[in-house]
Amino acid sequence: MYTYIGEQAGKETPTVNEKTIRSDEEWRAKLTPEQYHVLREAGTERAFTGKYDKHYDAGEYYCAGCGQKLFESDDKYNSGCGWPAFTAPAEGEAVEEHRDTSHGMIRTEVTCSNCGGHLGHVFPDGPRDRGGLRYCINSAALEFEPGDEKPA
Repeated sequence: MYTYIGEQAGKETPTVNEKTIRSDEEWRAKLTPEQYHVLREAGTERAFTGKYDKHYDAGEYYCAGCGQKLFESDDKYNSGCGWPAFTAPAEGEAVEEHRDTSHGMIRTEVTCSNCGGHLGHVFPDGPRDRGGLRYCINSAALEFEPGDEKPA
């Protein structure tokens, strides 16, 4: 059996990304139980419990499922929401957005464009001077690689 993003209840448009397809067994072997729950079952970690919520070191954030670069530390900020928040994804087409009607709400889900893993949601309440978006991302969906600070 293969696990594709979009099979969860409430998804209006199923999405199958053919770049990284693994069997359910392969995903379970690769990911921790929490990573599997978030990335493959569109779960959410509890607010204020993720390792990257209050993490502000310079570097880059990658998908814990496939290793694709998703976000940069320059775009991370403290939104106070309890999850890591970014104003924009990494350059290119690192993430995809999908309408999510689960839990009786209409939201915009964010997934990894390479493996289809659920990352979190994007909201229009971010800093206005930085584009106005808040990418609210689960720490369990991310891996961090430290890097040098960019010159000002």
